Amino acid sequence: MTSEPQLAVILPAGGRSVRFGGGRNKLLEDLSGKTILRRTIDAIIDLPRVALVVLSAGEAIREYFQQDPLAKAMLRQKGNKLRIVDGGTSRAHSVLCGLRQVESSIEWVAVHDAARPLVTAQLFDRTCEAAFEHGAAVPALAVALTIKQAQGPLPAPVQKTIPRDQLWAMQTPQVMRRADLLDAFDRCPLPLDQITDDAQLLELAGKPVWLVEGQERNIKITTPADLHLAGRFLAQ
Repeated sequence: MTSEPQLAVILPAGGRSVRFGGGRNKLLEDLSGKTILRRTIDAIIDLPRVALVVLSAGEAIREYFQQDPLAKAMLRQKGNKLRIVDGGTSRAHSVLCGLRQVESSIEWVAVHDAARPLVTAQLFDRTCEAAFEHGAAVPALAVALTIKQAQGPLPAPVQKTIPRDQLWAMQTPQVMRRADLLDAFDRCPLPLDQITDDAQLLELAGKPVWLVEGQERNIKITTPADLHLAGRFLAQ
């Protein structure tokens, strides 16, 4: 009987939460009694497939684990399964910092937004299974809005309407082979601060990426309104 493949999860958490406002790192905001970051870690770290969680953290998050009693207790409890490393100057740089800490014995990696605390085991499993079959997979939701192309900033004339039946909004976790992602970083033709999506790296390297059905509740908390919505999902 073949055992299930294991993987490392990289949580990029080096951002400054500028769009959230208030001068505080959004990952440390309270969400129904726990920080956003704690909820994200709790949602994934004990999943059967997860061998390692690497948190690529900025200064505020590193201080949180050094000073907060509950955070320090979590580090002691999870032992070597939770690893904290310095993040980078952009999301892609933070992912690369985390990726370099994953041992070559772990074939698969999942990159997950640290600000998506409502990810479910079902979504994680669905994405992993598609990745193991096809090489890489990402959860996605159909775009419901009408999308116009225009040359900003606004006001600006409409150039064309993009058919929305061909458009999908990306979520995480984004699951792929560790070696493929490293190779894609090495071959990336763009500055890393222009990379906003991990699967984009594989696309630029000519590697296939498959989409699977995402979940409405798997929101990324970017603004205080998102935090309020996440609280409503938890209360359901």
